[in-house]
Amino acid sequence: MEGSVILAVLPLLTVVALMLLLRQSSARAALIALSVAAVMGVGSYGLNLPVFLVSQARGLALSFYILYIIWTALLLYQVVGEVGGIAALDALTSAWVPDRAAAALLFAWCLSGLLEGIAGFGVPLAVVAPLLVGLGVAPVTAVAATAMGHAWSVTFGDMGVVYQALLAVVSVPEGAITPAATAILGGVCIASGLIVALMLGLRGTPVLARVALVGAVMSLVQASLAITGLAPLAAFGAGVAGMAAGAVLFGDRRAAAPVPRRHRAGLVALGAYGLVAGLLALPSLSRRLAVALSHPVTSLDLPEVTTGAGWVTAAGTTKPVAWLLHPGTAMLVVLVPLAVLYLLRGRLSSAALRRCWSRTWKVAAPTSVGVTAMVGLAMLMDHTGMTQQLAAAIGRAVGRAYPLLVALVGLLGAFATGSNTSSNVLFGPLQEEMATMLRLSPAWLLAAQTAGGALGSMVAPAKLVLGCASVGLAGRESEVLRRTGHVALGVALLVGFVTLALA
Repeated sequence: MEGSVILAVLPLLTVVALMLLLRQSSARAALIALSVAAVMGVGSYGLNLPVFLVSQARGLALSFYILYIIWTALLLYQVVGEVGGIAALDALTSAWVPDRAAAALLFAWCLSGLLEGIAGFGVPLAVVAPLLVGLGVAPVTAVAATAMGHAWSVTFGDMGVVYQALLAVVSVPEGAITPAATAILGGVCIASGLIVALMLGLRGTPVLARVALVGAVMSLVQASLAITGLAPLAAFGAGVAGMAAGAVLFGDRRAAAPVPRRHRAGLVALGAYGLVAGLLALPSLSRRLAVALSHPVTSLDLPEVTTGAGWVTAAGTTKPVAWLLHPGTAMLVVLVPLAVLYLLRGRLSSAALRRCWSRTWKVAAPTSVGVTAMVGLAMLMDHTGMTQQLAAAIGRAVGRAYPLLVALVGLLGAFATGSNTSSNVLFGPLQEEMATMLRLSPAWLLAAQTAGGALGSMVAPAKLVLGCASVGLAGRESEVLRRTGHVALGVALLVGFVTLALA
């Protein structure tokens, strides 16, 4: 039995070792780990061709659902940025909040969360860290503050893709997980704001009280949107609310300078995200409309399969794609007319559009390979019983104290893969199995898992490399890690104690 447990954990150890020790990309590590899992499956778990094909068919369907969001979100972000939308947002904030330390806080904490909500995948670090340096923040502090500041928004980031990935690999209903996840992440949001404020030199009870109030506003908005079925908008909406609340509490209208004329057209481009938000919100306003838009829907029927060792996976369907309700479609519906409009008005050239596509491809192509392989690995482990066996072994070793470790497991997954999406896909099924075996609340364990994965954004080398490169600190990622590592571990442990009390 011990040998079987070692074999069950070997694919996960392969991912971690390749990425942490050998510095391989998540795509290459996941592909190698998938191969290892297949070999282990054939040799020890009775993996046969029907089981393999069904597991990978389910994995490809889940991957497509996620990747449709990733590609459209990144391309929309690039187009909006190309016509000056992000620069305009920077100018607007600077005009309303003349205090540089306060403006740096709003950028590192609220703006980074807003950007995570619409693009993710390192965009907050690449965009916000240079803005902080422009405000006079030291480069190492700029990257560390942004890494810590945006962690609260990662679970609902990139138009909800991280959360959708978690929901796709577990059987616990969204309505059960969301309240728990938003409660934990609300605490993370306030804590990260206070930590970033102290790091940037903001001191004193009145100032920190205002920071806590802004954090409470963002937490409530994120929870409200997610619980009412608008998870793709939760982080984005919370970031917008945080920027607005911060402008009120930290701004000085009397000293505010007008936004330069050259940025006003960029502010109009930011309205694209308002249109996306409106399209995503429409079905929640009318049940009749939601039913009408629920078709066409695409899914594939899958048969029951059984391994040679007797592990049975029941018949079912792949992840259904309701095309007109998918977040990717909403972004595409806004993106195409926006690009055409700016092309006709001369604000966007064909060369600029090619640059947008090139930047999107550079990020999304390797990410797509990594996500597809990670999801395929998770599905293969689930369909051969490896995940369930691993959960049983951990349960025997740790018992009901396991909730203390859940957030740390999520953090480790994100640290190794650079992605909370990958962490949730890898460890989400394990956390659900642990909850069932130990008779704990699966909702709280899954909430802690994704919160831990979000905290992993503070320490993930893949993200820190991007942030450091954007401010001229290439090769000095360890300096940032020393600023963020103990914070991430400390908050993850606090999440563990909360989970232990509530699960």
